Amino acid sequence: MKTLDYINVRDAQVHGLVNPTFIMYGNCTLKDYSFEVTVDGKVKDVRFLPDLASDNYELTLSLSKDDSKIKVYLVHDGKKELVCTRKNTLMKRIKSKIRTLLQKTARKTKETNNKVKVNTYAIGKEVKYIAKEYHFILTPNRLKQSKRRIKENKKNKNKFLDAYNFLNQKEYLLWLEENEKPFDEHPQFDYNPLISICIPVYNVERKYLAECLDSILNQTYQNFEICLSNDCSTLQETIDTLNEYEKKDSRIKVHHRKENGHISKATNDALNIASGEFIGLMDNDDLLARNALAECVAVLNKNKELDFIYTDEDKMDMKGLRRDPHFKSDYAPDSLLGSNYICHFEIMRKSIVDEIGGFRVGYEGAQDYDIFLRFLEKTTPERVYHIPKILYHWRMIEGSTAATIDSKGYAVEKGRMAVEDALKRRGIKAKVTVHPRVPYYLVRYEYETEPMVSIIIPTKDYADITEQCLKSLFEKTTYKNYEVILMNNNSEKKETFDLFKKYQNKYSNFRVIDANYEFNYSKINNQAVQAAKGEYIVLLNNDTEIITPHWLQVMVGYAMQPHIGAVGAKLLYPDNTVQHAGIILGIGGIAQHCFIDNPREDVGFYGRLSVPFNYSAVTAACLMVSKEKYLEVNGLEEELQVAFNDVDFNLKLLKQGYYNICLNQVELYHYESKSRGDDTVDTNSAKYRRFVQEHDYMKDKWGYMLYSDRFYNPNLSLKKAFVLDKKN
Repeated sequence: MKTLDYINVRDAQVHGLVNPTFIMYGNCTLKDYSFEVTVDGKVKDVRFLPDLASDNYELTLSLSKDDSKIKVYLVHDGKKELVCTRKNTLMKRIKSKIRTLLQKTARKTKETNNKVKVNTYAIGKEVKYIAKEYHFILTPNRLKQSKRRIKENKKNKNKFLDAYNFLNQKEYLLWLEENEKPFDEHPQFDYNPLISICIPVYNVERKYLAECLDSILNQTYQNFEICLSNDCSTLQETIDTLNEYEKKDSRIKVHHRKENGHISKATNDALNIASGEFIGLMDNDDLLARNALAECVAVLNKNKELDFIYTDEDKMDMKGLRRDPHFKSDYAPDSLLGSNYICHFEIMRKSIVDEIGGFRVGYEGAQDYDIFLRFLEKTTPERVYHIPKILYHWRMIEGSTAATIDSKGYAVEKGRMAVEDALKRRGIKAKVTVHPRVPYYLVRYEYETEPMVSIIIPTKDYADITEQCLKSLFEKTTYKNYEVILMNNNSEKKETFDLFKKYQNKYSNFRVIDANYEFNYSKINNQAVQAAKGEYIVLLNNDTEIITPHWLQVMVGYAMQPHIGAVGAKLLYPDNTVQHAGIILGIGGIAQHCFIDNPREDVGFYGRLSVPFNYSAVTAACLMVSKEKYLEVNGLEEELQVAFNDVDFNLKLLKQGYYNICLNQVELYHYESKSRGDDTVDTNSAKYRRFVQEHDYMKDKWGYMLYSDRFYNPNLSLKKAFVLDKKN
C-alpha cells in the first residue's frame, strides 16, 4: 500500500473472541470522502462515524468467525484507494484481547495513581491550611468548609494531570528540557542593524552586573553596543566592574552621572550615547538568552519596516533556576492599558524614541510602561511584532520588581498615571483605577450622554428562566437609556405569553417580536437588529442573570471606542465558578472558553480574570457591539444556525481590523443552554448532523486562523487553555 498524505490510520484491529468486530480509526483531511470495505472480496456494510474534534473518523464492521481477509478502501473524487488490509484469525483476536487487557490495566493503574496524586495533593494542602489557620481546632462549620476546599483542590489538580502547569517551577523546567531547541551559533543576515542595549546602573553587585553584560557579549548576533549609565553608584564593586568591562570591549560605553537622578534620567543618559538604529532595554541584573538579538534581527530581515519587537520572558530565582514564564499574546492594545504585559525584552526604533523625548521624569517604577504607550502612538499595529520565544530572564533579587510587585508599590501608581496620560493624549475621557486585588488597571470610559442600547433576548418558552433574566435586568441595571427586545421563537405555553404581557404592561421599553420559524440563532438576532432602535446592540441569552449593576455603562464605554469590535463579559456558573472569560481559537477543534471552573475570586495569572484583555472572540451569551459595526460585517452568519455563530461573528470583526475584548470587571451568571440541550449527544440525529456541518463550515472558512490565535501563544496547549503540552 502506498502512503497517502491526506489520511492516517492510527489503529486497525479485529477485536472479540466470540463475536469478532473490525475497528479502524484515524484522521482524514479530505472534506468529502467515504470508505468501502470488502471481506474476502465481498463488499460489506460498515458503520462510519466522523468525529467532531478536528478530522477524526471511526469505522466499525461486525464479522463472522469464518470471515478472513479485510480490505478498506478510501473513496473520494471518483477514485478508490486501498488504505488498510487485515486478517481475521483466532490467534490475532487472542493477541488483540491480551493487548486490550494490558492497555486497560495500564490505564487503570494510571487512573489509580492519578487519583492518589490528586487526593494526596488536595488533602495535604488542606491539612497545611487548617494547621496554619486553625491550629487543627475544627468545628462542624470549619469541617464543611474543609470539604469544599478539598473538592476545589482536587478540581484544580485534575486540570494539570496530562499537561505541564507552567506556574509550577518543576514542571516548567521539565518542559524547557523537552522543548528548548538549539539555535544557529553563527547566523548570517543581509541586513545587520546596530542595536544599542541601554542599561541604567546603580549599586548592583559585581556578580549580577558581570553576568548581565556577559549575556550580551555572548550573543550569536554581534552588531551591538552596550550603553551603560552609572547613576552615581556608591558601591565600589559596581564602579570597578563598569571600568573593567569598558576596557574589555570597545562596544561598551559608560556614562558616569555626577548626581543620582533615578532610573528615567539615567536611562536617558544611556540613550544619549547610543548610536544604534534600534535600542533595547535591560535591567542591570537580568540576562538575555544567547539568541535574543539574532531572533530580533531575523524578523527585521523579513520586514525592515518594523518599529517595535518584543519577546516572551521568564524569571530566574536566586539559585539560577528559571520559573514563572510569561507567554504573551501578539500586540493587544486594550490588554496593554490594563498592564504592561510587554515588559521584557523589546527593541524599539531609536528615531521614534528620540522623537518622543526618551523617558519621562516622574514615572520612575513604570518608566518602561510609559515609554511603550507613548512609542506605540507613533507607529501602527502592523509595525509591531511579537516573537513567541523566551529570550529574557528577569532576575528575582530581593527587593526587585521581579521578586514581588509589592516591593515597589509606588510603581503601581506610576503605571496608573502612565495609562491615564496615554488616554488624555489620545483625546479620550476616562477614569483609570488600580484593581483592588491585583496591581493592574481598570479603564472606565466616560461619556456625557447615554446612547440607546438595544438588548436582544431570544427565547422559546421556559418562562421561569426568562423571567429570572428579565427581573435581574430591569431591577439591577443602573443604565437608563435601553430597550429590551424579546425574540419569541415558537413559544407554545400559556405561562410564556402571560410573561410577555406582564412585562409589556410594566415596562414601556420592553417589546416582543415573533420569530416563528425553525430555530436559527443567527437569523433571530439579525431580524432583531433590523428592528432595534439602539445605537448599540447587546446579544443576551435568556438563561443569564445580571450581577454587576453598572454593566451597561462599562460595556458602552468600550463599545464606543473606534478600534473595538465585540465587547464581552465574565460569565459565571451558579456555583460561582467561571464559565466564560474569553474564547481561545483552536482548542477543541474550533474554539473554547478559557478559565472554565476557576473560582470567581481567582484573580487569574497576570490579572487575566481581573482586568480587561483582548481575545479573538467573546461569547454571544452576553456581547455588546455598535449597530454600525454589526451591520458592517453583515451580522451573524445564518448558515450557522446554532453553533459557532458568535465565534464567526467575532472573527469577521477581527478581519475588519477591530479588536474584541472581555471585560472581567463585568459579571453575569449564565445557566448554560438549559432550554435547548446538547446537540452532540445523539450522533444519529439531525441536530448532530447540523453540528458537524457547522463545524466543517468554520474549518473551511477560518482554518488559517483557528490554529494561530494571535491573542493566545503558540507555546501553549491546544488541548487545554493556558497549560503546556507534555510530550508523549
